[in-house]
Amino acid sequence: MDHRHLDPHGYSLAAIDDIIERGGRSDWAELRRAAERDPVVLEGVWRVCQARTAEPHAQRHHLWSHFVRDRRA
Repeated sequence: MDHRHLDPHGYSLAAIDDIIERGGRSDWAELRRAAERDPVVLEGVWRVCQARTAEPHAQRHHLWSHFVRDRRA
């Protein structure tokens, strides 16, 4: 799936949000691998999720927030 704001130089916050919000399983797997390899991507996922977890229906963001917390522990 082509995601907005995704460029060859890395994952922008907008791209991370788009992948979490609209991505499928393969998109999520790619983001997970990138976050596990690159602490900048992991921090980007955290920042995006913290901005959205106040929304009660942002369940995907809650899931990714837990992912980041597990990786940081």
